[in-house]
Amino acid sequence: MLKWKGVFPAITTKFTATDKLDIDMFLKGVEAQLEAGVNGIILGGSLGEASTLSDYEKEVLVKETVDWVAGRVPVVLTIAEQATKKAIQLVEKAADFGLSGYMALPPMRYKADERETVVFFTEIAHATELPIMIYNNPIDYKIMVTLDMFEELAQCPNILAVKDSTRDLNQVTKMKNRFGDRFKVFGGVDPLALESLVLGADGWVAGLVCAFPRETVAIYRLVKEGRVAEALTIYRWFFPLLELDIHPKLVQYIKLAEVATGLGTEYVRAPRLPLIGEERQEVLKIIEESLISRPELPVWDEAEVTAIAKSL
Repeated sequence: MLKWKGVFPAITTKFTATDKLDIDMFLKGVEAQLEAGVNGIILGGSLGEASTLSDYEKEVLVKETVDWVAGRVPVVLTIAEQATKKAIQLVEKAADFGLSGYMALPPMRYKADERETVVFFTEIAHATELPIMIYNNPIDYKIMVTLDMFEELAQCPNILAVKDSTRDLNQVTKMKNRFGDRFKVFGGVDPLALESLVLGADGWVAGLVCAFPRETVAIYRLVKEGRVAEALTIYRWFFPLLELDIHPKLVQYIKLAEVATGLGTEYVRAPRLPLIGEERQEVLKIIEESLISRPELPVWDEAEVTAIAKSL
């Protein structure tokens, strides 16, 4: 069963120069995440440019990932649809793909009210037995999933986690105070990740992990081992990069970082375009300065990693 704990990368989708899926480069990135010790893989999110992918392309990405991962970690698909019917169809179709769970966004485009949002999530949950994470991002998607709404959603036994991108650190404490361990809470904003983990978040749905998987995993493990000072040293180095995650062009920025670490290409799907000019140089400067001062990371042997996993 899927354990909602640890680092879950929101993987970028790789394209070729002719705008086709670049499966070889995509799987290279996935393998780098696995080697770094992530705890799950999330496909088809905002960072994965899901809104530009066809249903067939999503199916290809899921099947390729599940086959490549081969059970080493859970594979989670993002459900980001504007119609309840379409969301349910995607969930039902994906049931045979070998997925471990879903991350569900509220209705896209239409700003649903509280009742409509709860019904939307509930009907998706009823369409599958797989576990679901709710993506709570009122900044970008204009719908806040409130504590009272989570109270209603608690009636769905397979809604088990939340990616908290509210940018309100108090939300972690509010969720834990009200629901205890009923919902696992994941920090969903890279430049607030360490703070969320220290406050008791169970995991981190990360973006810059696509380019820097080992640093991301190290921060998570150190915090969970109580070695916060060591985690903070890495986090402070990482912070200028992590801030790239909260920009409207986060996809282009993170893909440029992936190029710098050998884990991706700059190709994005229109209407997004690769960075040019002064903007590109500014982002490159952040990336290149960070690479020069890249910190030495702790090394865990296999027995230590197993012990950490059992203790969480």
